[in-house]
Amino acid sequence: MSQAPFDLVASPPLLRRAHPIAGALAIATVATFWVSTVAVELNGTHADIARVKGAILWGMLVLIPAIALAGASGFRLGRCSLNPLAMAKQRRMPIIALNGLLVLVPSAVFLAARSASGQFDDTFFAVQAVELIAGALNIALMALSARDGFRLAGRLPR
Repeated sequence: MSQAPFDLVASPPLLRRAHPIAGALAIATVATFWVSTVAVELNGTHADIARVKGAILWGMLVLIPAIALAGASGFRLGRCSLNPLAMAKQRRMPIIALNGLLVLVPSAVFLAARSASGQFDDTFFAVQAVELIAGALNIALMALSARDGFRLAGRLPR
């Protein structure tokens, strides 16, 4: 029985290509959400805020698969590694995933619903603050993992 041509488990070269692409897409998506949120909160109308919050929900269709692919491919690539950089990346991934699943996704859904109904109250802004802090944390953790990935690949000095 032959293997499928896109079998990630049997294709480490494909994994080595997919992992940084998925990671870069995840970082870029979260950073775009974060910058868009700050910009619209500072300069936009309530209608603008509602549009950005709705767009962020649609952006989850890009972000969630990108983070899942980055995490799964990274786990597969570094599963037996004792390299401290690989181990640091492995320790960060559950924090990134849990922060996304438990804080960022529910916050995005809540904020989109509240903004769509015109409810810009203290609760909205408190959740918005939590979302911005959690988003900044994920950006920082993903950037550290990217830096360590570049070092593991020999693209940056250790």
